[in-house]
Amino acid sequence: MNIAIHQRKGSFSDRWIPYCIENNIPYKIVNCYDSDIVEQLADCNGLMWHWSHMDYRAQLFARQLIFSIEKKGTKVFPDFNTCWHFDDKVGQKYLLESINASLVPTYIFYNKKDAIQWIKETTFPKVFKLRGGAGSQNVKLVKTKKTALRLARKAFGKGFPLVDKKSGINQRLWVLRRDKNFNAFIYLLKGFVRFLYPKKGMNMLPMQKGYVYFQDFIPQNKFDDRVVVVGDKAIAIRRFNREGDFRASGSGLIEHNPHLFSKEIITIAFKVAESIQSQSIAFDFVYDKKGKPFIIEISYAYAQGWSYDNCPGYWDENLKWHNDTVDPQQYMVENFLKTIRG
Repeated sequence: MNIAIHQRKGSFSDRWIPYCIENNIPYKIVNCYDSDIVEQLADCNGLMWHWSHMDYRAQLFARQLIFSIEKKGTKVFPDFNTCWHFDDKVGQKYLLESINASLVPTYIFYNKKDAIQWIKETTFPKVFKLRGGAGSQNVKLVKTKKTALRLARKAFGKGFPLVDKKSGINQRLWVLRRDKNFNAFIYLLKGFVRFLYPKKGMNMLPMQKGYVYFQDFIPQNKFDDRVVVVGDKAIAIRRFNREGDFRASGSGLIEHNPHLFSKEIITIAFKVAESIQSQSIAFDFVYDKKGKPFIIEISYAYAQGWSYDNCPGYWDENLKWHNDTVDPQQYMVENFLKTIRG
């Protein structure tokens, strides 16, 4: 058995490869951007590729390559069921609604007239989002009809860049205020450099236009709960909002105590993961006044490292708790090998 791994610094491959080496698992480094990638996989039983939502090249062809490789009979991580909706909140709306998952009520419009009519009739506040973006980028709390109308007109006009450079700087300023150390200061300086000299390829990402996306705002949430399901294991973290902000994603304020999480959200996560046949998936939950959980969005890819390394264990599919060292990327490789072996 031989698995192919696309190596990308900062991706899951940083842990996949050492795990393969430590456990004598045959693997081969491939480049999914090469024109002959299908030929490169000729002697492989499977392909593992953590592709980035911020890479315009991957946005162009990753889903198509994965679907094609699966049709060839080669196993893939993430497979099509796992990743077709990655960084696509529009796709996630239809997917979660179709399986009756508890999604925060979400509204999408594809022409300005319908959007404006709805805005005039609905209540506020609402949460405005673009279909892509991570770490709370492209997520805004809209408090008035006037602001919503302005956003709608822009959505059907010049549109929005997928990467908000100002938001990126604000995130780095938040990290400096939170950590108050030298590394955070250097992180901010690098952000200013990137602001002036954007990363290569950023200008190739498409403008977001021709649609407008809103979600109901569920107030009084000081945190969200993220549940990650990889195969038959689930782990959870609580992410607290930034000071003076309604958003938790990207705050870095995390609690790992398993007693914080109800069995209800763990059950929902397992059921939805099974329903959509996902190999790996992260759910973000918020709660209404009665404590009912609602899914905000989902993703197969999520930050690795201390965010999850500090989890004291995991739940199995029977909701039994296991005190153990946690490594989602290890679970991915283990489950993938089981899939290949049948």
